[in-house]
Amino acid sequence: MERQINKNLRHLVRCQQNEQVRGAVLEGSSRSGKTFSSIDFLVYLCSRIEKNAQIFIIKETYNSFKTTLYDDFNKQLPKYGIPSPFADVKECPSFWLMGNKVTLIGADKLSTTHGAGSDYLWFNEPLEIQKAIFDQYEQRCRKFWWMDLNPSVSLHWIYDMEKRPEVKFCHSTVMDNPYVPRWQKKKILGYDPSNPVNVANGTADDYMWSVYGLGLRASPTGLIYPNVTWIDQFPDDLDQVVYGLDFGYTHNPSALVKVGKNGMNLYLQLLLYEPVDNANKLGEMVRVFADKKKIWADSADPLMISDLRRRGLLVLPCVKKEGSVNWGISRMKEYKIHIVNDVNFKKEQENYKWAELHGIQLNEPVKAFDHAWDAARYATTMEWPAGR
Repeated sequence: MERQINKNLRHLVRCQQNEQVRGAVLEGSSRSGKTFSSIDFLVYLCSRIEKNAQIFIIKETYNSFKTTLYDDFNKQLPKYGIPSPFADVKECPSFWLMGNKVTLIGADKLSTTHGAGSDYLWFNEPLEIQKAIFDQYEQRCRKFWWMDLNPSVSLHWIYDMEKRPEVKFCHSTVMDNPYVPRWQKKKILGYDPSNPVNVANGTADDYMWSVYGLGLRASPTGLIYPNVTWIDQFPDDLDQVVYGLDFGYTHNPSALVKVGKNGMNLYLQLLLYEPVDNANKLGEMVRVFADKKKIWADSADPLMISDLRRRGLLVLPCVKKEGSVNWGISRMKEYKIHIVNDVNFKKEQENYKWAELHGIQLNEPVKAFDHAWDAARYATTMEWPAGR
């Protein structure tokens, strides 16, 4: 019987063969075959297209390869009669595949390969990777890149690439994968809330079905600030207005947030959101919005605060103690929060969430999508520590 070809693999091959296409995004449900198709595509490239090519595979952290892709390669490569380089090894940062070098890179170790060029790039589950890191690698990629992901957030810089005509998206679900094991497919279909059997069994779950069943973009569970009101402009009749500043340098954005209060209503406006790596440039940018205004900043960088103060800005260090993040979040949530419409703040609001371990929510936030929220928290808790 002729081997069926997963639609994700077909998409990658067609995109790579099209000179007008720069990159491809495989977006869809769990077990739709995105990752295995990516491994199949690697084999296709190395066996039919390339010799002596440099291929990078990038994940959020290097250690995350060991819990996911090691096992995927172990399962998929032997199907082609190729011994897996990850079989019975604890560490394999790079390997050769039919005369081509494949290197595994954690986005948390960017400095180790900063400036290195590649012929092909594969970003595996890149939702936690900063756009600045992607940009660095894309600009050094000579031929073609692709990525695969479950769309477990509703707003992300990756989705913005749909506007680029040279980037092609492919949507897939578990129903598109002819090779998914029966019990895995049954588990995923069990999330469907429209099936009364699933409801009776207690397996129905709207979010899980949207993301992992239908492969649709949806806001995750466990959001830290799930209930906010979006407004068109910052009120001009508030008596109390201060500013919060969170520092970012090469990859994380510096965030300046205007914060106002009226009773138990809190008003936020994001004014600055981009990486700034020196005090001269940051000072000029902040001065446009908050010259001679009180600015509460991240006390973890006292030298940057001192440099900004020498430039005439009223920047003050916030107080950080053990538990201050959770305390500040709880203080912020005492207010009804109103935020001026902003795409970057919306991305943070829809992605800033509590950490989980084995499906159990922890009492600590994930350290991501928190720059504007941190800036707002510094100003709010330092200016109104009692909450009223």
